[in-house]
Amino acid sequence: MLYGKEHVERYQQTGGAEGHDWNGTTVLLLTTRGRTSGRPYTTPLIYQRYGDAYTVVASNGGAKEHPDWYANLLADPEAEVQVMDQLFKARARTATDEEKPGMWGAMTRVWPDYDNYQQKTDRPIPVVVLEPVT
Repeated sequence: MLYGKEHVERYQQTGGAEGHDWNGTTVLLLTTRGRTSGRPYTTPLIYQRYGDAYTVVASNGGAKEHPDWYANLLADPEAEVQVMDQLFKARARTATDEEKPGMWGAMTRVWPDYDNYQQKTDRPIPVVVLEPVT
């Protein structure tokens, strides 16, 4: 099973043929710009479609702090997304309070551990909407 840097490399090398389907769900690659370094960082994330956009969850496994990629998006919401061999620019935003329950339900159907992660932390775990920029 692929993880971390190896996951990213195999996904990129194969146009998602390896790495998109992962552990019974699907993964995209999100590239953000480091909020202090300015360097690009690519993270594999479980996703679901949301109309023309994509949703991902900033769970960080239920840690007390948000994952770095989410903090990077708060500083600069412009990102790059790869789904299979499709690469596109996206603008990220945090789901509204009205949107979140439906999106959370869709994400926990494909990765039930998100509910466990939420129980491990006092911070509300954000759902992030990645909207393609045309």
